[in-house]
Amino acid sequence: MLLPKFSSLPPEMQNDDVKKYYEILSKKKIDLFFKRFFDIIFAVILLVILAIPMAVVAVLVKADSKGPVFFRQRRVTTGGRIFKIFKFRTMCVNDNSKNSQVTAGTDSRITKVGHVLRKFRLDEMPQLFNVLSGDMSFVGTRPEVERYVDKYTPEMYATLLMPAGITSMTSIQFRNEEEILEKADDVEKAYVEDILPQKMKFNLNYIEKFNFFYDFYVMILTVVKVGT
Repeated sequence: MLLPKFSSLPPEMQNDDVKKYYEILSKKKIDLFFKRFFDIIFAVILLVILAIPMAVVAVLVKADSKGPVFFRQRRVTTGGRIFKIFKFRTMCVNDNSKNSQVTAGTDSRITKVGHVLRKFRLDEMPQLFNVLSGDMSFVGTRPEVERYVDKYTPEMYATLLMPAGITSMTSIQFRNEEEILEKADDVEKAYVEDILPQKMKFNLNYIEKFNFFYDFYVMILTVVKVGT
């Protein structure tokens, strides 16, 4: 991936806090190049290997409840660009009982198959297509919906210097996020005021530590930690 010119970033990203992280990444152009190269090659390999398992999951999702196989939602990636993320649908459709964009593990909207997919993060397999398109990377800040990005502090916008990721140290540390939110009286408030700021600390730390081999470490750690 190529780092865009700082002057071409959205106005909200052109601040001193973001510039500090921009200067860090500007010294890692080779790592950024190999990051994108790896994303393309590995995504193609995984799509070939996972073609049959994904087909099986698609059948299970369709058989479990009415609605489409895939869930698509507007998210924010590099430079504040909007894209639509791909996931296997894990929730019932036409349920407007909740307006929050985050869910707790006991959320009644989650289907039986959805609970299993979420536990092992199998619902995220279709994001391989997002990686191929360049909207996402294997490692990077998990993409947020626009309403939460609008609540970012100036420093938090630095996380949009790189593509959104399928996994990250943040994803590992908060892999039980839904269980944490179960205890909250107001899920939306708990996420925005408590969890999001904590997650962003890990995301910003990732930019400081980023290099091609660190991404490998995060991916391996993800495989070890998923399901535990």
